[in-house]
Amino acid sequence: MSRRSGILEFAVLGLLREAPMHGYELRKRLNTSLGVFRAFSYGTLYPCLKTLVANGWLIEEPGSAPEEALAASLAGRRAKIVYRLTAAGKEHFEELLSHTGPDAWEDEHFAARFAFFGQTEREVRMRVLEGRRSRLEERLEKMRASLARTRERLDDYTLELQRHGMESVEREVRWLNELIESERAGRDRRSGPDAPALHDNESGETGGLPRHGGSTRPDPSDDTAK
Repeated sequence: MSRRSGILEFAVLGLLREAPMHGYELRKRLNTSLGVFRAFSYGTLYPCLKTLVANGWLIEEPGSAPEEALAASLAGRRAKIVYRLTAAGKEHFEELLSHTGPDAWEDEHFAARFAFFGQTEREVRMRVLEGRRSRLEERLEKMRASLARTRERLDDYTLELQRHGMESVEREVRWLNELIESERAGRDRRSGPDAPALHDNESGETGGLPRHGGSTRPDPSDDTAK
């Protein structure tokens, strides 16, 4: 299984943990909620769903009333199938959520992992954030060393592009520092049936991600940050 297909399976399991969906709904959620999957198509998604069903992690259910399904069959149309997470699928997804190794720090996998931080334990979130920061700091050091060696040979535009890439990585490192500080302060913005109760901090705010004056977080899948 390729790394990218593994990320897709992880994201599908995570979305179906929230609620059962049919294929079109899943594709829409992947495209709008998880930007890393913008380029995915039905041709990629459905083999993934079939694999998850074969593994016993999903089940297929009719998504229409029996009379509607019959009408679709008579009209030569395929009846909608709803995919539901099984108990084994939930257990498998929770196991994947607990992984904190180097794969979780890479650009695409980190973006998918971060999208499901609301379902992730704080200790795991911390390890993933710190690992991601470490990986970016290594990347930044290499970029600075490369720029120092080649600066004199670069034209102004190439030099500006190199600087832009460095600034993107530096911006994400600052964002990660703020997230890590928030986690260490004991703030938690998870929601849903499995989330712990929120507790007020000393300032009276209820847990969570750092708040910025109108700023937005960097996109971990941004090519300029690679």
